[in-house]
Amino acid sequence: MSTTNTTTIPIENNQYGYNPSEAAGIVFIALFGISTILHIAQATYYKMWWLFPTACLCGVGELVGWSGRLWSSFNPDLADPYMMQITTTIISPTPLIAVNFILLSRMVERLGIQYSFVSARWYTTVFLCCDIVALVVQGAGGGLAASANTPSGAQLGANIMLAGIVFQFVAIIVYTTCAVEFLRRYAHDLPARGQTSLDARKTPLTPHLRSMIGALAFSTLVLFIRSVYRIIELSGGWSGPVILTQKYFLAFDGAMIVLAIYTMNIFHPGRLLPPVLESEFDEVAMKRPGSRGSSQAMLV
Repeated sequence: MSTTNTTTIPIENNQYGYNPSEAAGIVFIALFGISTILHIAQATYYKMWWLFPTACLCGVGELVGWSGRLWSSFNPDLADPYMMQITTTIISPTPLIAVNFILLSRMVERLGIQYSFVSARWYTTVFLCCDIVALVVQGAGGGLAASANTPSGAQLGANIMLAGIVFQFVAIIVYTTCAVEFLRRYAHDLPARGQTSLDARKTPLTPHLRSMIGALAFSTLVLFIRSVYRIIELSGGWSGPVILTQKYFLAFDGAMIVLAIYTMNIFHPGRLLPPVLESEFDEVAMKRPGSRGSSQAMLV
């Protein structure tokens, strides 16, 4: 028997396999609430409206999920808050991953498209499409699991959610590979597709750009860890040892998403990666050895 805030419930009748922590629910609701408010304010201030359906949406989804867990801390035997939290905490990080995908395309545009095998627009198009597919599949699985009346139906929903997470995991690996290859070529001045370093614009790696790259790397790492955890969790089914252990969920899902979403608050792209004016590119081009502007400057 396990004591909750309202009643005493046999643990075997509890879908979690444990009684969700009330304190953890309050802490994570506060953390995600603060981050979401900050993201709304920052997106408005920097006029980065695309952050509303990405980082802000992730924060709202996490708030819903952790509200469900807080509700379950009082009534752990209820099905509605359980399914509310399991579906939203699985799906909500997907829009946050989209932030990383979009920022990679902007880094490619900023640092030099000649170091990439594909255009910056393709990075956005391909990876965002993958993110949308993963979101739809996870949402379909979550809806099926939530409406299932039989264990087999609930397991089918879990398997569909697992497929969405695995697909998203593969997209993260491909994204990371593309980013590493691009940065390697940039660092060693190895243009792709037969271009030369004089064929396109290249921006020096400023402290702000270094910080943005570091933030993207860290955010990708913690989202990668969280994806691995979710794959292991759902692979074991609804009664597996991982899904029935609260400390794993708090450490490898809740904490990882908190780190990822606050990374974008602290290292905000509005501050570190603002739009570049054409005059800035022209100035870089004028200073490039061998350029027409540079030759004219030497003559003067």
